[in-house]
Amino acid sequence: MLLAYPFRVLVPRRAAPEVAVSTAVALLVFAGAADLVPTPVVIALSGGAGATLAGVRLSRLAGHRSGDPPSTDPSWRTAAVLLDAAVVAAGCVAAALPLVDAGHRAAALLGSLTVAVLSVAGLRRLPVRPPRAARLRGLVEATGPTVGLTLAGWLLLPPDTLPAPARLVAALALGVLGMAALHTFTGSSRRSGDAICRGGVLLTLVGLALLTVLPPAPTGRAALLAVPPLVLGMLLTALGARSAVATASAQPVTGPPAVTWPRVVLPASVLLLAAGLHLGSGRTPDRTSVLLALAAVPPLVLRELLRGGDAGAGGRPAAHRRRPDRTVRQHRAAQPPWPGTTEGASTHDLSPDATPWSSEPGATAGVDGAWLSDGGAAAMNGGAAATSGVDEAWPDVGVAWSTFDHRSGSAGDRAALLDALAAIGDVPAPTGALLLVELHGVDGLGPVAREDVLAEAVRRARAVVGPDDLVTGCTGTGFAVVTPAGPVLAYALGTRLLTALTPPYQPAGSVLRVQASIGLAEVGGAGPADVLRQAELARRRAVQLGRDRVEWYDAFLEEQLVRRLDLERELPGAVARGELDLVYQPVLDLTDRQPVGAEALLRWRSPVLGTVLPAELLPVAEDLDLVGEFEWWVLDRACRQLADWSAGPRELWMAINVTTRELTIPDFVQRTAAVLAAYGVSPERLVVEVAEPQIGTDLSTVVARLAGLRSLGVRTALDDFRAEHASLAQLRRLPIDLLKVGPELVGAQPAGQPPLIDVVVSVGERLGVEIVAEELESPAQVEGARRAGCRYGQGFALARPATAERVEAYFEEFPSASR
Repeated sequence: MLLAYPFRVLVPRRAAPEVAVSTAVALLVFAGAADLVPTPVVIALSGGAGATLAGVRLSRLAGHRSGDPPSTDPSWRTAAVLLDAAVVAAGCVAAALPLVDAGHRAAALLGSLTVAVLSVAGLRRLPVRPPRAARLRGLVEATGPTVGLTLAGWLLLPPDTLPAPARLVAALALGVLGMAALHTFTGSSRRSGDAICRGGVLLTLVGLALLTVLPPAPTGRAALLAVPPLVLGMLLTALGARSAVATASAQPVTGPPAVTWPRVVLPASVLLLAAGLHLGSGRTPDRTSVLLALAAVPPLVLRELLRGGDAGAGGRPAAHRRRPDRTVRQHRAAQPPWPGTTEGASTHDLSPDATPWSSEPGATAGVDGAWLSDGGAAAMNGGAAATSGVDEAWPDVGVAWSTFDHRSGSAGDRAALLDALAAIGDVPAPTGALLLVELHGVDGLGPVAREDVLAEAVRRARAVVGPDDLVTGCTGTGFAVVTPAGPVLAYALGTRLLTALTPPYQPAGSVLRVQASIGLAEVGGAGPADVLRQAELARRRAVQLGRDRVEWYDAFLEEQLVRRLDLERELPGAVARGELDLVYQPVLDLTDRQPVGAEALLRWRSPVLGTVLPAELLPVAEDLDLVGEFEWWVLDRACRQLADWSAGPRELWMAINVTTRELTIPDFVQRTAAVLAAYGVSPERLVVEVAEPQIGTDLSTVVARLAGLRSLGVRTALDDFRAEHASLAQLRRLPIDLLKVGPELVGAQPAGQPPLIDVVVSVGERLGVEIVAEELESPAQVEGARRAGCRYGQGFALARPATAERVEAYFEEFPSASR
C-alpha cells in the first residue's frame, strides 16, 4: 500500500499496465543477467507479457469496446486485427523459441517472417500513411547509413557460430530495421500515431532478428539483448495504432521538424564502435567488409544527384512550389524595378536596396525573430518565431540593415524571404540553403554610387543563380539568396557568387574593388528565423576570417558567440561586485631552485560563468573598454600582497602585466608611484611586464614610459620575446631588466642548429638583461634553459599558479634568501 499511492500519483491510470509490464520485464532482464533466472525463462516471460498486453489493447481497438476511440471504418478494424495477430505471433516466437533445440534459427526466421507479413499488411490499412514521394526520398536518404549499420552488424556478429551467408543476411536485416526505426522516430511525423506504430513494428522485428542471430539461450546470456526491443516494440505497436485511429478524423497539423543529426551521427558512431571492437580483437577486415564499405559510396552520390535534380526542378514537389512562387510573384509585383533596370527584367529578384528585416530607416536589426515587425513575424510560417535561451541577447549581435531612399524598406520583401524559407522547410525531407551576401567597400560611397554598385552586383548574381533560386532581402551592403539545392550545390553556388561579385566595379566613372563575405545555413528542421540567424553567424565568421570566402554555419560557431555574449553581459561591474581574483605563479632561480618572486595572474570568478582565464577575458575587456579598470585593480591588489610578503624574512618581487594602451597613458608612471607609496612597497620589488608583440608603432612612447618606471626603481620586463631579426634590433632600444622567452626557443632547431636560446642569452649578456624562461612544462625544458644560461625559470614543471596563501606556504619550504 505504501508503494501503491506514489505509483498512482506519478503514472497515469491508462498507462499503468504498460509501466507495470515494462518494470517487470526490466527486473527479469536484470535477474537473467545476474544468473538468478534462466535466460530462456526471461525471454519467454517477457515476450508473453508484452504480447498479452499489446494483444489486449489491439483486440479492444478492433472490437470498439467502451473507453476506446470509435472505429467506424472497417479498414481500421482490419489493421487492428492484423497487428494484433502480429504481436501475438511475436510473443509465441519468444515463448516457444527457447524450447526448440534443433532448428533454432530456422524456427526464429519463420516466426519473424510471419510477424513481418502480418505487420506490413496491418500498417497498410492504418488511416495515415506517408506520401509515396516522401517514402522514396526517405529511402534514398537512408540507404547510405543503412549500409553503414549493415557493415557494423557484419563486424559484430560472431563469425564462428554463423555461416557467412547467414551472417550477411542477418547483418543486412539488422541494418535495414535499425535505420528504418531511426528514420521513423526522428522524422517530422515522429509524434503521429502511424509513425509510433511503424517504429514499434520495426523494434519488434529487430528483437526477433537478434533472437535469430544470437547464440541459443541455454548457452549464454547474449540472447537477453533481444528482450528490450521486442517488448518495447510490441507495446509501441499497440499504442501507435490506437493513436492513429483516434486522430485520423482530426484536422491535420504540422508536426515538429525532422531531427536529422541522429540519422548521421548514430550509424556512424555504431560503425566506429564496431570497427574498433573488430580491430581490437585482432581480426582484420575481410573482403565482405571492404565491399560493404565501398557500397556506402554510391548511395551518397545518388543522394546528391537527386538533390541536384531537385535544384533544377525547384527542389520540392509542384504542390509545395506553387504557394511560395505565387507569394514571391505577388511581392515582386508590388515592388519598384531595380535601379538601372526596367520593369519585368527579372522574375527572381527584388529591389537591391530594399530592406527585408526593417521597415524603419536606420533601424538596427538582430539575427532572430525578436526584431521582426508584426507583419514580418506573421509571415514566419503562421507567425511562430523560434525562441531559445539566448534570444534576448541576439539584437546585440546584429548588423545595421540601413535604407537610403524612398523605395527602401518593404515589409513584403521580408515576408517573401521568410515565406520562401518556410516553404522549403515544409516538405517531408527538406533540402535547401540560405546564403547571406555582404559587400565590403561600398560604405563610403554616396547613395547614387552605392545603388549603382548594388544593382551591378545583383545583375551578376542573377547571372549565376538557378531559375528557381530567389535573390531577395537586400540591405545597404548586400542581399540574400534562397536556393532549394542541397548543401554541396549551395556551397558551389556560393563560390560562383564570390567569383562573379569580386571583379572591379565602375561607379560614376571610377574603379572600385570590393570584397564579399557569404554565410551559408542549411534549411532542414530549423524555423525560418533560426535559418536566418545561422546564416548571419556564418557571414560574421567569414568576415572574421578575412572575407572573400564562404562559411558554413555550425553549432560550435553559435556556442562561441553565445559564450561571447554571456561574457559581454556579465563582465561590466565585475570589479565592483568583487568577482576578480589573483593567483600567483612562483619564479625560481634555475641555479639553486630557490624562489625569487612571482607573477600575478588575473582570474574572473564569475558566479554565472565560473572561472574565466585571461585568454578569454581580456579580448572582451578590450572591446568593452574595461582593460584599464582591470589593470589598475591588478596593480593595487598585487602591491598589497607584495607588502604582506615583504614584511617577512624573504624579499620577493612581483610581476604584473600591462597592455601598451595603459602603459602609454600620460600619468602611468605617476599613478604607479602613488600605489607603491600607498602600500610602502620598495619600487625594486615590482616588475612591470609588457608583451613584445603589442608594442607595434608605439615604440617611442613605450620606451619613454619604461624609462620613467626604471627611474623610480621599478624593474621592467619584455614578455613573449620572439627572437626574430626585428625583435633583436628593437631589443637594443628598450630599457628593460628582464627578458621572458617561451619554451619554443629552448628546444633543438632543425638540421642540427643550436637552440635559439643561446643567441638570446648572448644578446642579453651584452645588454645586461637577465633571461626568464617561462612556460616550462617538462624537466627537459628546465634543464635545457639552465644549460643555455637562463637565470630564472617559470612554468608548471617548477610551480603551478595558486592562491596567495598556498604560494606563501610554498615559499616557507625554502631557506630564507634575498634576491
